[in-house]
Amino acid sequence: MRAWSVRGAALALLALTVAIAVPAVSAHAITITKVVSPGGIEAWLVEDHKVPVVALEWAFEGAGARDPAGKEGLANLVAHTLDEGAGPLDSASFQDRLQDSATSLGFSAGRDAFTGSLRSLRDRLDEAVDLARQAMTEPRFDADPVDRVRASVVAGLTREQADPNQLARRLFYRTAFPDHPYGVELRGTADSLGRITADDLRGFVHSQFGRDRLKVTAAGDVTPEALGRALDRLFGALPATSQMAVLPEVSPQGAGETLLLPRPTAQTIILMGQAGVKRSDPDWYAATVMNYVLGGGGFNSRLMEEVREKRGLTYGVYSYLAPMDHAAMVVAGGSTVNAKAGQALAIMRAEWARMADGGVTDQELADAKTYLTGSFPLQLGSTASIAKTLLQVQRDRLGIEYLGQRDRFINAVTADDVRRVAKRLLDPARLLTVLVGRPDGVTPTQTVDEAR
Repeated sequence: MRAWSVRGAALALLALTVAIAVPAVSAHAITITKVVSPGGIEAWLVEDHKVPVVALEWAFEGAGARDPAGKEGLANLVAHTLDEGAGPLDSASFQDRLQDSATSLGFSAGRDAFTGSLRSLRDRLDEAVDLARQAMTEPRFDADPVDRVRASVVAGLTREQADPNQLARRLFYRTAFPDHPYGVELRGTADSLGRITADDLRGFVHSQFGRDRLKVTAAGDVTPEALGRALDRLFGALPATSQMAVLPEVSPQGAGETLLLPRPTAQTIILMGQAGVKRSDPDWYAATVMNYVLGGGGFNSRLMEEVREKRGLTYGVYSYLAPMDHAAMVVAGGSTVNAKAGQALAIMRAEWARMADGGVTDQELADAKTYLTGSFPLQLGSTASIAKTLLQVQRDRLGIEYLGQRDRFINAVTADDVRRVAKRLLDPARLLTVLVGRPDGVTPTQTVDEAR
């Protein structure tokens, strides 16, 4: 009973300290230190000794971006099985050790990187780092846990066959990127997952986790010296170089197409988009302001005002920028009853055109800047969120001084900048549009029989 109590207390403390939101601070007030370990591994650190917790985030850039043909979903399956036993510890023992040391460890496979996340109490950091190291260098991939996780992924994919939002997303990206990994479902299919063996999982780990593509950030109750030792302990045994495939640059396809996937649903899902701007594009900040006014500002956006507030056609409509390493899109979406789908789509396209033709008003520009600068500190309200934000800044190659400069970049955007960028990006005649449901008032260029 005492062992359970100690474990429960440790886990409760970790959960509490990770969840505690520190008062929102200006990004200008955050000091980022570049730490280089004795072994030469670099990380960015924000020290914060108010609570005894340490958060680490890391990414292997490009890892898992291209699964082998016929074994799609490999990277995602690796991400979900790395903590299912490592070294001498089987799945149950490894999970027990994580709990006993109050450690939170997770991995994720994305379109452009394979990421890891570690949360630990300060006094248990060494043990937490050892467990994370074992997961990346000595994963077991025993048959029972791998089959359990595989079955869970397949079950999720099967459930989504009845989810019109997921069907729209898959069809949209498959059409936009038909001959590129960006168009492939990251989790694979039931067939491809069934072909993946333990040797495939091990081969992924050995080839993809190289220090040459590693980015690391940390935040919390740790000194630069202690972090340096932890970095070598965590990553020092990894190969110096990786063997990952480099993805080609790609432009979204399907311009001007309207695809309909019929489904017997009460509502129609709408998803539409076209080429956008990458994070490195000089027009990124102008596009960010444009998107906020168009559909990224919730109830303050034009799409919400025109489609929901004035006409009551939807509960929600939105737009967002989708920057990837090798492509970019600007996307909008929403849902409405089938009988009003044609009307809702026409209004969304009209707002696309209005922004392209006229840009934003002075008041809209001012309101967007106020929100975009004022809300950003909320992303830095906890140790974990600071580490995550730092990792994204590092992966986007924005520089260690970026947090202190971001407001200046946003505030420098002019109405003329937004007008120019809107004219560059938004063309309703070139939108790729996907609809799932039984929409009235829409003439598709293609009806898709099944979502493959």
